[in-house]
Amino acid sequence: MKLILLGAPGAGKGTVAKMLTALDGSVQISTGDILRGAVKAGTELGKQAQDYMNRGDLVPDELIMGIMGKRLQEPDCEQGFLLDGFPRTIPQAEALKDMLGELSITLDVAVNIDVPRDVILDRLTTRRTCSNSDCQEIYNVKTKAPKQEGVCDKCGSPVIQRDDETEEAISKRLDTYNEKTAPLVNFYEKEGMLLSVSAISSDDVIAAIKERLGS
Repeated sequence: MKLILLGAPGAGKGTVAKMLTALDGSVQISTGDILRGAVKAGTELGKQAQDYMNRGDLVPDELIMGIMGKRLQEPDCEQGFLLDGFPRTIPQAEALKDMLGELSITLDVAVNIDVPRDVILDRLTTRRTCSNSDCQEIYNVKTKAPKQEGVCDKCGSPVIQRDDETEEAISKRLDTYNEKTAPLVNFYEKEGMLLSVSAISSDDVIAAIKERLGS
């Protein structure tokens, strides 16, 4: 399958993506992952991206699209791919449409995971993350607490609340999403590609996607 996952921070895009990759071997691709990969590989585009990130600037769309284009042509994408949190803006969506046309790649569907704001706030303010950058196991104080409070089950490092997961920070992230990214729902609806799923359970989202794709 080749699809885009849309949804606010905390809507469950990452969880759904991991469940989908297990279904058919599609690869999960996020902007952060491909940028880090290009920087680590030391590619020319990666070096340019690193310069922007070192200055604390946003990486320009043109550069992101160049890196994305190379990523989608790698052999592991032939089986399928899931774009997690990309595109983020209408200009990115338009550029992606043009690029996929040039690469003769056809998207199956753009899935919008619609979760109430209060549920997202509860999910993210109770989330905790392992502080070890090589681990980063995710916990939840309500539903998946570490066996020993404040200590990662996997590596023994401290488990922390990230700065961007306080209630104030999350509210700002949600406002930014609604302003810049939510319009993508209308974009893909006009393209005839939108599947909007109002569900808190990831299993329900997967079921809706499978039904849409007839699998």
